[in-house]
Amino acid sequence: MSKTQVRAVEPSERDTAIHILTLAFVADPATRWLYPEAEAYLSHFPSFARAFGGEAFEQETAYLTRCLGGASLWLPPGAHADEQAITAVVQNSADLASQDDLFSVFAEMEQYHPKEPHWYLAMIGVDPARRGQGLGSALLKATLAQIDEQGLPAYLESSNPANLPLYERHGFELKGEIRPGDGPPIFPMLRPAR
Repeated sequence: MSKTQVRAVEPSERDTAIHILTLAFVADPATRWLYPEAEAYLSHFPSFARAFGGEAFEQETAYLTRCLGGASLWLPPGAHADEQAITAVVQNSADLASQDDLFSVFAEMEQYHPKEPHWYLAMIGVDPARRGQGLGSALLKATLAQIDEQGLPAYLESSNPANLPLYERHGFELKGEIRPGDGPPIFPMLRPAR
């Protein structure tokens, strides 16, 4: 898929991007550990996604595939997830045992984040009905080309081990494993500057 099949999210399409991500993460091990019940997941994941990666909308670094089958939320250098909003969403929606484990995961995630300026892939996902069409690769290639022009590293945490080969094909290197109590592992990955 060519770079031209990916475009920035328009302000009127923010909900579309969140809907795509909600579909994409419906079977994600870490997300469903946090929200195992379907109703809780569907009710709270959109707010979690906005808190975690919504700054990408403000930075104009949220992307959609032209077919509206995939979305990504990238945070450029200096942009961050809304920690207060994340805390509020989790405290109001997840059970207490999961909350403690999740907040310890966030602390560990922070230890892996590069200290130098970098791009952070907060979320990327493809509608399950559109998987296998190269949409995830298209989303990665388009933004990584911009990041390479800036000579900066890129960082992400994969919440699904099935996605590690995709990220590795695009130059990300596994840096460790974070395990939230009895929950599934999270995999921090770094793509060095090119």
